[in-house]
Amino acid sequence: MKQTTMTITFKALAALLAYPSDDLVAALPEVLDVLEGDRRLPRRVRADLAALVDELRSMDPLDAQERYVATFDRGRAACLHLFEHVHGESRDRGQAMVDLKSMYERAGLALAGHELPDYLPALLEFLSLQPFEVAEAMLDDCAHVVRKVGDALASRGSSYAAVFAAILAVVDLPGLTGKAEAVDEKPMDEEWAEAPVVFGPAAGAACGAPMPAQSIIQFVPRAGEAR
Repeated sequence: MKQTTMTITFKALAALLAYPSDDLVAALPEVLDVLEGDRRLPRRVRADLAALVDELRSMDPLDAQERYVATFDRGRAACLHLFEHVHGESRDRGQAMVDLKSMYERAGLALAGHELPDYLPALLEFLSLQPFEVAEAMLDDCAHVVRKVGDALASRGSSYAAVFAAILAVVDLPGLTGKAEAVDEKPMDEEWAEAPVVFGPAAGAACGAPMPAQSIIQFVPRAGEAR
């Protein structure tokens, strides 16, 4: 499927949320070119994304990787697994995960490696291969989670908040408030569970566990199917 400027933006945003490996850092100029060329992103958001790219390119690689782990893998407020924020460790998370994986497979795609389907960079990669209207509808469904994670990052002064602001802006949804909600770092509270993401799934590696060091998340065609 041909990627439009709008959908390839999702791929670029997915890259910025991936573990900052050497391969990712090498690809950052191309990633930034895509984002700066998307005029649906407000100027301020594009400037903040450029600042994040500059940080990743200038930081010592080990420092960048340690910051990534500290930001996304040690606690639940900024967890990149969407269903962690919706279902926590409940039984519903497993079925939700199965549903989302099935959606990927119906599109002829399978996750590369061992990543879970609710991993936000993986979802963005999937959306980059869909018509923009499909991507827009799916992001509308999970916008409340994207916004809460982005607000948590913004309240900490994290440069990664710019990526979440961009995800919302590219589909013309209300942006970040900059006000983080209190999150129980152990069990997910009932308030989060009352706002389900309707597009799908659950289960898998919980945030707080070390994540594999991978670069840009990629999808691979299923056996016997062409991309």
